[in-house]
Formats: sequence, C-alpha cells, structure tokens
Amino acid sequence: MNPHTGTKPGTRPKDEAPTLDRTTFGHRLRAARKRFGWTLAQLAERSGVSITTISRAERGQLALGYENFTALGRALEMDMNAMFAGAGVKPAQLDGPVVTRAGKGVVYRGLSIAYEFLGTTAAGKQMSPIVGTVHARRIHGPEDFVRHSGEEFAYVLSGEIEVHFDNGEVVRLARGDSLYFDSRIGHAYVSVSRQLAKIVGMTTAESGHMRSAREAPEPGPEPKPKRKAAARKTRRGRKD
Repeated sequence: MNPHTGTKPGTRPKDEAPTLDRTTFGHRLRAARKRFGWTLAQLAERSGVSITTISRAERGQLALGYENFTALGRALEMDMNAMFAGAGVKPAQLDGPVVTRAGKGVVYRGLSIAYEFLGTTAAGKQMSPIVGTVHARRIHGPEDFVRHSGEEFAYVLSGEIEVHFDNGEVVRLARGDSLYFDSRIGHAYVSVSRQLAKIVGMTTAESGHMRSAREAPEPGPEPKPKRKAAARKTRRGRKD
C-alpha cells in the first residue's frame, strides 16, 4: 500500500484518467489486422496509411494522428470506441444514457493533441466527442494538416489556439470561442497561449446532406427559350 496515494502497487489512483499507451494501442491494431488475415501491405492499400506508419504504430513506436487512426478504423471495420475503450471494457450498443465522469475518459496522446475520448462504452455512436489538450506549438509542414470525412466542432475551454487550414486561412480562438467546419479541408491546431490550450471537440461522419452536395452535378448553362410555334407561323404568313 502506498502511504501517499492509498493505492496498491501497480494500481492507478482513482482520480487519474485511464491512459491508452502506444504499446496497448499497437497490440489492438495488430490484433484487428490479424483477424482479417491481412499483411501490412494489404492494410496499407485499404486504408491509405503507409506500411511504415502502420508497422511503427503496431510496435508502439509511433503515435498516430486523427486522420490515420480513423482511416485504419474504417479499413478494419472497427468501431473507434473499441479501439479506445479502457482495458477490459467492451463497447455495447447505445441503449441508454452513457455517462463519462470528469477526468475518466480514455487518454491517447496523438501527434499534436492529447485526446481524452468520451463515451467510449457506446458502440456505433454517430459523434466522437473528445476533450483535447493541444500541445503543438507550430506547423512544421504539409504533413501536419489533417483531413477526414464529416464535420468538426471545437470549443475552447482554456487558453488560445489557432486553427490553420491548408488553403492559407488561419482562425484564432480564445476561451469561449468555437468553430464548426467541413473536416475534409486540411486543418491543424496550434496552442498560442502561454499554457497549453484545452478544447472540447466533436467529429461526425459525412452527413447525407454533405454527400448530396458533393455529388450533385455542376449546373450547366440554361437552355435558350424556344420560340413559340404560333409566332413562327405569323412570321411565315407575313413573308408570303
């Protein structure tokens, strides 16, 4: 028994959030791939994520960004909640309210944001809510921009952030500000306050409305109005 924390050796204090470390995540990713009987190359082809990235993630050597782990989740037909649920927790269908107590989400430190995933016990939910701590301080290059299907919402709980878009637009947000956008546009979050900013974020899959708008054919030129037959007959009669 630890006299300072009141916990047994190897146990986590009650008020500490469960953390999904890179090694555990890597084991889950590899197990999911093996269930399909796929090689690294086959998963890379289906997901669009490079063989090197998948291999390093499976070995716990690399933290994945949101774009990559959502792409892998789709390819593996794996509910994101199953990927990020706490140890020994199996997500179930949403048949009642799901409560996540303060600080009890599952934490995963990504490339630019430490994600605390909320509601991870609800399988197949339409939204993916997180509390994020933005630890990126600058944009290093095009590889920092994330893009994925659906829509995204961010609300700043503390600190200040800049959201950079790959079209050159930059939006600065302070505490209490929020942003909603099409997440197919490349985007990257950066903390610009002295302390690391904290946000509440939400992503959704591509909506039917967005899909319809994207797939709608481009409007062509309006057809020229046809002259009435009666008018043509009148003109012919005058010529006669």
